[in-house]
Amino acid sequence: MLYGIAAAVAALLLTSVLAALLRVPAVRLGLHDRRRRRRPVPLLGGVAVVVVTLGVAGVGKWTGVAPLGTRADGLLIAGAGVAAVGLLADVWRLRVRVLFGGTAVAAACVVPYEETGPLVGLLAVAWIAAVAVAFRALDHADALAGTVGVVTAFGVGACATAEMMDGLAALLSVLAAALTGFLMQNRHPAKIALGACGSLFTGFLLAAAAVLTRAGHEPLASAGVLFAFSAVASADVVLVLVARRLAGRPVARGGPDHLAHRLQRLGLSPQGAALLLGVSAFGAVLTGVLMHAGWAGESAVLWVAGGALVVVCGLLPVRTARAGVATGVTGITGTTGIAGTTGTTGRVKATTATSTASVQVTGQLRVRNG
Repeated sequence: MLYGIAAAVAALLLTSVLAALLRVPAVRLGLHDRRRRRRPVPLLGGVAVVVVTLGVAGVGKWTGVAPLGTRADGLLIAGAGVAAVGLLADVWRLRVRVLFGGTAVAAACVVPYEETGPLVGLLAVAWIAAVAVAFRALDHADALAGTVGVVTAFGVGACATAEMMDGLAALLSVLAAALTGFLMQNRHPAKIALGACGSLFTGFLLAAAAVLTRAGHEPLASAGVLFAFSAVASADVVLVLVARRLAGRPVARGGPDHLAHRLQRLGLSPQGAALLLGVSAFGAVLTGVLMHAGWAGESAVLWVAGGALVVVCGLLPVRTARAGVATGVTGITGTTGIAGTTGTTGRVKATTATSTASVQVTGQLRVRNG
C-alpha cells in the first residue's frame, strides 16, 4: 500500500513538472492544437502522461515491488505504440481512419480471445479503437479529457480490484495520478493540452482495461458496463456526427460543435462546462461499477443511455460558431445587402431595411460593383 501511495504521488508531481517543461519546445516547434483557433494551446502534454505512466509502472515491475502481470505488461507495450501513432498525428496531420486503424491493431494484441470468443473479441477491438478516438475528441476543451480520464480510471480500477487484477489496478491508479498532475497544467486557461498522443493513450488504456475486467462475463451485461464507462465520450461523438450530417458538413472536418462548446454557448464558463461533464462522467462510471459488482441490475444502464440521449437531443439545436471562420476582414455576411461602393479602397455602405451603416475598410481590398 505504501508503494501505491508513493507511486501515485510521484506520478502526479513528475507529470506536472514534465508537462510544464515540455510546453517550451512545443511552443518553439509550433505544435499547437489546431482545433482551438481563438487561443492556440501547445501540445505534448500527453507525452508527459505517457512517459511518467510507463516509467513509474516500469520501475515497479523492475524492482519487483509491484509486478503488473502479463496482461498489464502487454497493455503497456500496446499503449506505447498507440501513443507513438498519436505523436505522429500531433506533428503531422493524420486522418481519423489512420488513428482508428493503428489503435485497432494495438487492441487486437491485448483482447483475450480465449475468454471472449472470436466474434465478441473483434467487437471489443472495434470498441477499444472507437473509445480511444472519442477520447481524442474530448480534448477539445480545457481540463475535460483529463477529468473524464481520472474518473474513468478510478472506476475501471475498482472493477479490476474486484476481479483480483492487482497489477491492472495499480497501472490504472498510476494513470489516474499522472492525469491529475497533467490537470495542474491543463486547467483553464490551459498552458498545455494532451494532444493525440496522450488522449489516444488514455482512451486506449481505459477501454482495453475495461475489456480485460469484463472478459468472461455475459456479453450483453458487459456491453452495458462498457457503455457506462464511455458514456460522456460516446455522447460527444454522437452529437458531433449527427450535427455535422444534418448541417451537410464532412464529419471529419473539425469545428466548435462538441459538448463543451455548446454548453459554453448556453452561458456556462469553461470551468463550469468541464465540471458538469466530469460530474456526468462520475455518475455514469459509478453506475458501471455498481453493475459490475452486482449491486445494480442490468437495466441501470438504461438510465445512463437515457441521460446521454437527453443531452444529445437537448444540445443539438444549440447554435455554434461556424468552423473555419478566418480572422480579419473577409467579407460582410448576414441579411445586410451592399448598396454601392466607391473605388477599390474606401468606404462601403451597407443598407438594411431599418438602418444604414458605414464600414471603413482599410488596406488593399478590391470590391466588385454589383
